[in-house]
Amino acid sequence: MTYDRLVCANCAAPVNEGRCRVCRASRQRLQEDGQFGGLNPMALIALLALLIAALALVAHQTA
Repeated sequence: MTYDRLVCANCAAPVNEGRCRVCRASRQRLQEDGQFGGLNPMALIALLALLIAALALVAHQTA
């Protein structure tokens, strides 16, 4: 999940601006979530496409 459109319930500002301590804590937690937590969705899709292409290449070479 990306935080670029989330709104803080504490200060009603976008979380990515980090105006209050709650925003900064949420932003930090979202950035550290999992191994791929800091990547945006388009980067994850690109990585998935590369993985599929590599697997297709290996499958084609072994067949």
